[in-house]
Amino acid sequence: MAPASPPARSAAPAEPAPATRPRNRKQLIVEAAGRVFSERGYHTASMEEVAAGVGISAAALYRHFPNKYALFAECADVMVDGLVAALDEVPSGASPTDVLTALTRITVAHRASGGVYRWEARYLNREDRRRLRVKFHRLVERVDEAVQREHPLPDERLRATAALGAIGSITMHHTSIAPRRAEELLSASARGVAASGPAVVRPGAHPVELPARPVPRTRRAEILAASVPLFARNGFANVTNGQIAQAVGLTPSALYRHYPGKIDILAAACLQAAALLSQGVERGLRGVPGPREAVVALAATYVAYSFEYTELNSVAEAELAGLPKDLRRPVVLAQREHIAVWEQQLRLVRPELDPRQARVLVHAGFGVVVEAGRKLRWRDCPEHREAVTALVLAALGV
Repeated sequence: MAPASPPARSAAPAEPAPATRPRNRKQLIVEAAGRVFSERGYHTASMEEVAAGVGISAAALYRHFPNKYALFAECADVMVDGLVAALDEVPSGASPTDVLTALTRITVAHRASGGVYRWEARYLNREDRRRLRVKFHRLVERVDEAVQREHPLPDERLRATAALGAIGSITMHHTSIAPRRAEELLSASARGVAASGPAVVRPGAHPVELPARPVPRTRRAEILAASVPLFARNGFANVTNGQIAQAVGLTPSALYRHYPGKIDILAAACLQAAALLSQGVERGLRGVPGPREAVVALAATYVAYSFEYTELNSVAEAELAGLPKDLRRPVVLAQREHIAVWEQQLRLVRPELDPRQARVLVHAGFGVVVEAGRKLRWRDCPEHREAVTALVLAALGV
């Protein structure tokens, strides 16, 4: 009988492979931070949230960035740097289509984090803000060069700025759409803006009946009216109860008799903005003969509202993300109802669009108003309203 075989030696337990740190960790951190800042706002976001988004500890995050501001400044720069780099790869003398397509591709790819430079950049210090402005001006100049070659018009770069607004709008909403389709829609929208002709001011062509500016008749209304310019100028987080109280001649403690906290004043401002816009839309659509006229009325109303209530609208747009969910919900519902009206009328004019595509284009129109209005420094006059309305209609393909 053959001798018994020796017992098999049990295999030694494999030692865990050492964790490897990804080489692009800093890039991953910036992308995660951009998403958090875009979703939550600068002051509400935390380093712990960013670290969790990357799957690292807060201590590891601080090895890359010494504080939240340093990370925020990097995020504000990275989108514009990506756009500048994309244009550097486009040959000199390229067509507006090539230029705008390159910018759209980068913007859609960084959709989740790209909105930081647009609203939150007001929290940068003066030098960082100046540097960001210089970079953005380079983008506008390059787009304008291409636009003027094919569609010359002395418009002081208004179309170029508005075209960038149409493209950048994708970073400001959450409509679910395939990246390739988003690129096609936004590139076509931006090209429509770039190719649009001069607006002709025809008195009474787009009559708009906005609700009258609310007159503060109670102490609560006075507090709200005094707070909005402060929030618009300094950012909600930088305004103190003392500043608000001083503006209305109260002590800080007296504010609590009218609002439980500063955040409730912001919520009231957002609701007021939504209500004023809703009233304006209702009046603007009264008696319109068809969907095309309805889209024109919606565009003219939104432009008029943006010029008339610039501070209130900018506060509502920029600070909404900082509201707690329970205070944000009624504002978001009002916004969705407003967009649903646009979507319905636009699809009647352009039946080839599905609901998501129509919503993306509606937001592109809003983006045009934001950037064109800023370019015009929100100086309100019939010429400016007419010019921006024409650009919105071009963005919609109407």
